[in-house]
Amino acid sequence: MFDQHIQLPVIAIVVGSQTGRLDDFKGGVESIIRLASSIPESALQGITEFSHLEVVWHFSLGSDQDIELEPRSPRGNPDWPATGGLVHRNHRRPARIGISYPRLHRVVGRDLHVTDLDADDGTPVIDLAPVFREMLPRGPVHQPAWPTDMLQDYWRSAEDRTRP
Repeated sequence: MFDQHIQLPVIAIVVGSQTGRLDDFKGGVESIIRLASSIPESALQGITEFSHLEVVWHFSLGSDQDIELEPRSPRGNPDWPATGGLVHRNHRRPARIGISYPRLHRVVGRDLHVTDLDADDGTPVIDLAPVFREMLPRGPVHQPAWPTDMLQDYWRSAEDRTRP
């Protein structure tokens, strides 16, 4: 029963975002979520009333040979504790699924113009929905210190990235 696989449709593709599987400096990146022709434009009716989207996408640049479930230090940094593969939020997870919450600016035809979508150009989108406050986590959210340390530059402006 647990060795099942499912097939999911690709409903959109990310256009014009960053490239290269970068770990940090993802803030302010503008991109487009372009709906597949199989999805009617009318499926977006009313979406511009919302400020943010929940976007489910596939780490398509990863591979099934790169899945890592055994404990390891995030980003290979020994200062952070080794944690199991399901504790990491990267392409080395079994289904290689990412979830992001970009700001929606406008919709033009089949194109949803967004900022802060941390998926690379060409990334397949599996699903999207508007963010409802009522569907966000209830109660306080807590975590250990290492994610805050690790992600301190994650949403820094992409313009701040230094290139060699």
